[in-house]
Amino acid sequence: MDEIIAFCGLVCSECPAYLATIADDDDQRAAVAKRWSQDYGADVPPSSINCLGCHSEDSDVFSHGLECAMRLCGMKRGVLTCAHCDDYACKHLEEFFLLVPDARARLDAIRDSL
Repeated sequence: MDEIIAFCGLVCSECPAYLATIADDDDQRAAVAKRWSQDYGADVPPSSINCLGCHSEDSDVFSHGLECAMRLCGMKRGVLTCAHCDDYACKHLEEFFLLVPDARARLDAIRDSL
């Protein structure tokens, strides 16, 4: 499987929601929903665990993707990832990188290769 990189630097193709969607596995969806509900203190129903990566149409994206500032901006600007943006790294990314430093490393590597 080809690696799918989200705008923010996460690897969509390694995400449990993506993997459950590709496998069309309701047991996996339920497990992801339970884990994310606990981890994020939210009510994540198994039916919401359907995502083909943040570059997909809105109907094929996990609900958070519909409000994700980085995804919305990246789609508006037509960039492959935030590393491809002239305004890299913006305030949204800087805040995100505090939580997910691996995403910064991935995007920095992409940017360095441009």
